[in-house]
Amino acid sequence: MSKRPLTRKQVFRRRRIAVFGTLAVVAGAAVYVPAAAAAEIPEAVAAISAPAVAPQPAAVPDFPEYGRGAIGAVGFEGVLAASGEQGPFPMASITKVVTALVVLDAKPLAAGEQGPAIEFTQADIEAYNEVLAQNGSLQPVRPGLVLTQRQVLETVLIPSANNYAISLARWAYGSVDGYLAAARAWLDAHGLEDTTVVDTNGLSAGNTSTPADLVELGKLALAQPALAEIVALSASSAPGVGEFASTNKLLGTDGVDGIKTGTTEEAGACLLFSTDVQVGSSTVTLVGVILGAPTHPVLNQAVLALLDSVAPGFHEVTLATAGDEYARYTTEWGESADAVAAESATVLTWSDTPVTASVTTDPVEEAREGTQVGRAEFHVGDRTISVPLTLDETIDAPDLWWRVTNPPWAR
Repeated sequence: MSKRPLTRKQVFRRRRIAVFGTLAVVAGAAVYVPAAAAAEIPEAVAAISAPAVAPQPAAVPDFPEYGRGAIGAVGFEGVLAASGEQGPFPMASITKVVTALVVLDAKPLAAGEQGPAIEFTQADIEAYNEVLAQNGSLQPVRPGLVLTQRQVLETVLIPSANNYAISLARWAYGSVDGYLAAARAWLDAHGLEDTTVVDTNGLSAGNTSTPADLVELGKLALAQPALAEIVALSASSAPGVGEFASTNKLLGTDGVDGIKTGTTEEAGACLLFSTDVQVGSSTVTLVGVILGAPTHPVLNQAVLALLDSVAPGFHEVTLATAGDEYARYTTEWGESADAVAAESATVLTWSDTPVTASVTTDPVEEAREGTQVGRAEFHVGDRTISVPLTLDETIDAPDLWWRVTNPPWAR
């Protein structure tokens, strides 16, 4: 059956539909394409690979069975390890370290500097006789003798001259009572509330401290350049006094460079000590104390054994190496890049201090290579070390074809 030919009216209608249909498509495209091109694109969220830091072995400090002690390190809060009773205990001539620091608080002295002149009087002869009556260590003095502040500090700290400690405190504060008031204020200001001083030299058993406080005291002493120089000297001399040797016979052995001995019947043999140890590319300054040893030779052997056991307890741990991958971005339009460590980071740890890590990243639409997109944070004890993360490649925005073929409502 043959189709009847279209009428002129039908042909005209069909042409009109085609024309207007085409116009509608063109008009729709004219609206849709710009809208699709301008619509927001979906953000890429990184897939994170949390880093793991291998645990380090625990240290086993070799403290002696007698007495009490503690050891710490400059840059590490508090003490690293301790042994024995940790309450206040007589500290003998370690008291002189307090005297030196409190005097330097009032009369600062730079490294290598001699400082002002100090003239000795009859009052200093009386101090000499006072110490002599107590059978304390002393050095000769006479009225009219003039020494520099540095020379007097050396006489106090190297041969442990008790009479010169009295003279030094009186010179700086006018009287022993004036000094003692200043010492209490200084101790409190530095958080050493468990330390008590009742004289300038430690002859009284009332001069007490805890091992933890004494470790902090040692750190404070080493932070004073002039004082650090003096306590490292094995010998020195002063006019009118003569030559004198350090009471610290460990100086120079295994790097020991300080700080102060002490000996009384109540305190026993005591030593506040310091040394530097190398750990990888880092240097660690150890500060420790042992109180109540039977003799100084026995004490010295214990200190060396303790140092030998503590040094291997430090570890230089690599947290991140520049370029390490911590997260990966993949966009819906096929772009991809890694978030990598922008820099290397290491940390010095003690013993089995735990190290944990977390990674945070920002969503990305488009970004250039090297853009910071997050951080890797390493938690080491009570410290946090942050490493920035950057893109290792550029993430380009999608092209027009992807935008048009992925409608805004479907993204």
